[in-house]
Amino acid sequence: MTFDRRLVAYGCVLVLLVMGCKLGDRLSNSGNGVSNSGNNNANGPSRAGARPTPVAADAPTGVEKQKPSPGTGNVQGKVVYNGQPVENIDVQLCEKFNRFYGGCSGGKIYKAKTDKDGDYVIANVPPMTYEALEARVFKTDYWVFATTGIGGLSASKYEVKPDQTLFVRDAALFKNDLKTLSPKAGSKVSGQGLELKWDAYPDAAYYKFSLYATQSGVTSPYINQRVDDTSFTLDKPMPKGEYRWELEAYNDDNQKLSENDNDIKFTITDGS
Repeated sequence: MTFDRRLVAYGCVLVLLVMGCKLGDRLSNSGNGVSNSGNNNANGPSRAGARPTPVAADAPTGVEKQKPSPGTGNVQGKVVYNGQPVENIDVQLCEKFNRFYGGCSGGKIYKAKTDKDGDYVIANVPPMTYEALEARVFKTDYWVFATTGIGGLSASKYEVKPDQTLFVRDAALFKNDLKTLSPKAGSKVSGQGLELKWDAYPDAAYYKFSLYATQSGVTSPYINQRVDDTSFTLDKPMPKGEYRWELEAYNDDNQKLSENDNDIKFTITDGS
């Protein structure tokens, strides 16, 4: 699926808590350890794309892996996938976040990499409020918010104080290699008894799919529909028109494992 289109579409349904915008971003690796010098180059867009919200008051605490230099602060957290720590993941703290562009934009960017335990420390950054904290999705060009705001929809703001370490919640990565089987992209199908099919995903306990109408004024009856199998037969009336199909896989702990990457659109030829 294309990430800029997803940002626009999901902005329209933000209040329905179904946003998960995906945009691409290229950024050179920062090397091992942390970078305590800012990068003034604005980033490309990230996977998430909503307005930053204040970090929750119940933010976690922990044991400092290193002390910040006098007058500066640290940001410390962990990156996991499927409940397990992930090594060598790029993490970046951004002074500015552009909710329309969908990522870090302007200002300085401070970087770190996760260690063998999935931990990272963005060290010795100037005390201020930062607008985004992002983690790269493995070796891809895509990023996710390291922590999220209400409903997982938005970035959080991060207040870094002098001579202190700000601890943040674990960042749970997900992949975008979930394969759909039918209907195929670009196909024209009947909505009567239409069966959606996809490949089983490793460690997936259940799936969620959404069918978004691409034309205005059409409401889809299927948004975040949970399915415990690898197929689902539509049993609600579907208005005719074009739909975009999004599919996600989750584990037993309700952690997202993957989503379909392709921009899957098909057209229902019958219906009201």
